[in-house]
Amino acid sequence: MTHTELSDTDKAFYQDGLRLAEAAGKDKIEARPLWQSTRQEQDAMEGLIEVLTEEAGRQNITIDCHKGCNWCCHQPIFGVSHEFHYLWQFMLLNMNEEERKKVLQRAFDNYQKRGRLSQEALAKSKLPCPLLINGTCGAYAARPMACRIYLSMSEESCKKFHDDPDKEEHYPQLLGFPLRAGQMMNEGFSAGLKNAGLINNEYLMEEGLLIAHNHGEAIDPDKLHEHPLFKEH
Repeated sequence: MTHTELSDTDKAFYQDGLRLAEAAGKDKIEARPLWQSTRQEQDAMEGLIEVLTEEAGRQNITIDCHKGCNWCCHQPIFGVSHEFHYLWQFMLLNMNEEERKKVLQRAFDNYQKRGRLSQEALAKSKLPCPLLINGTCGAYAARPMACRIYLSMSEESCKKFHDDPDKEEHYPQLLGFPLRAGQMMNEGFSAGLKNAGLINNEYLMEEGLLIAHNHGEAIDPDKLHEHPLFKEH
C-alpha cells in the first residue's frame, strides 16, 4: 500500500512519526535529539493507549493487560533501529554492568535458537524476552512500539496462544486500532530518518540488543550513520 492509499487516520499517525523524526534533525541527526524524539513518540503512544483504555472501559470492553502478565513476552518481538538505540541508552543509565551482561547473554542464547528459523517457525517460537526479569520487563519505560501497542481483550486467549500457537483460533484477541496506529507512526518516523540519511532497520529483539551493544565498542554518538544499527543491510 502506498502512502497516497492510506486512510486519513493512517496519514495522521504517519505524519506524527515523520514530524518527530524531522525534529531530531533534517540534515544531520545526532544521538541526543534522536533519543528525545524517540521518547516523544513513545509518550504519544502511551497517551493514546490511556485514552483508548478509558474509552474501552466506558463501552464495557475489557483490556486484560496488566503488570505481571507476560504471555506475549515469550513470542518474537521486533523493533527498529531508533528504538534499540534508545533502549540501549536506557539500559546504560538504568542497569548496572552485571545486569546488562545477563540481558545480553539471554539475547545471545535466544538468538542461537531463533536466528535461523523460518518465518513460520519463528512466529510460533516461545522464549522469554531477554529483558524479562522476575516476570516483568526490565526496561518497561523504553520498550519498543510493538510491545506498547499489543493490547489484549482476553488474557486467556494470550495464554492459549502461548501454550498452543499452532491453532489459528488461539490467536490473541487484540485491539486493532493501536496496532495500526503504532505501525503508521513508526513508518513515518522511518521515513523521516531516511530523509536525513539514516536507515531504520527492523530487528528481532535479541538481534537488536546485540547490535546496539556493538561488542562493547564505543561509537561516536554524533555519527549515527556509522552506528551498526543504522547500516544498510
